[in-house]
Amino acid sequence: MRVRIRGPLRAAAVLTIVFSVATLVPLDHFALQMFTHFRLQYLAMAGLLLLAFATRREPRYAVAMLLTGALNAACVVPWYLDERPAPAGTEMKLVLANVLAGNENHARLFDFIDAERPDVLLLLEVTPEWATALQRLAAVYPDRVVERRSGNFGIALFSKLPLTSTAVVDIGPPGYPSIVAGIDVAGTPIDLIGTHPTIPLGALNYGARNTQFDGLSRMLQKSRNPRILAGDLNTTMWDVNYESLVHRTRLRNVREGFGMLPTWPTFLPLAMIPIDHVLVSDDVAVVDVRTGPRIGSDHLPLIVTLSL
Repeated sequence: MRVRIRGPLRAAAVLTIVFSVATLVPLDHFALQMFTHFRLQYLAMAGLLLLAFATRREPRYAVAMLLTGALNAACVVPWYLDERPAPAGTEMKLVLANVLAGNENHARLFDFIDAERPDVLLLLEVTPEWATALQRLAAVYPDRVVERRSGNFGIALFSKLPLTSTAVVDIGPPGYPSIVAGIDVAGTPIDLIGTHPTIPLGALNYGARNTQFDGLSRMLQKSRNPRILAGDLNTTMWDVNYESLVHRTRLRNVREGFGMLPTWPTFLPLAMIPIDHVLVSDDVAVVDVRTGPRIGSDHLPLIVTLSL
């Protein structure tokens, strides 16, 4: 029995080490970058294996798991630290939600919106059916942009605050619309981009997503107002292309100091990763960030309170 257990444990340890180390290599390749997203899972696996090897008195493997856990902790723990105090200012609550194109349980989304009452609501995967259902929000959100699409790339922006400008544009490959809007927050103009790049499965889609990141970077670099980028970016914070995006735009993730907050996939809770993001410029303070309840989608909503 001990021999039968030892083999799988050691194999799991080797795989955990390989994935943890290999994904630190800054190689811009879709196959490698696909495995960068699971830092939290690598950390948890290293911790469980450390406990198992310590119990079984296998010191070499226990030390290897301790070092592997420390390696992953260095990528994860900082997200729970460095929370910046939010100065007093005008607060704005933003909700980002991928509603899932095939989700027919519209009531769960509306119950969530009624409970949270966000000032700005960005919805992704808005199909013609969803667009019809969302008409009930018109009374509460007088300013809105709805770009319905069959498939997974419709997008909609609803705002209680005045929208001073709006445009629906393809930032990158055609067929992936983004909403570019100016918002008046108590006299302060801010620029918001809502977007949804494609999932980076395979070299072609990986390239299309990264091309969209390049377009977003160029557009955001032109703005001199406080800036917000929100969307299902189909990446986590450890992808080299995400790192390039935040470096070029000088935006920061609102998760800083609030933790990992995984949002997808809800149907595999142990494998959930943070792919829905809100990024802000330094002149936008973050008061609170949390995930919302299940709304029938494979994503959890992201609820962000900002201060300007």
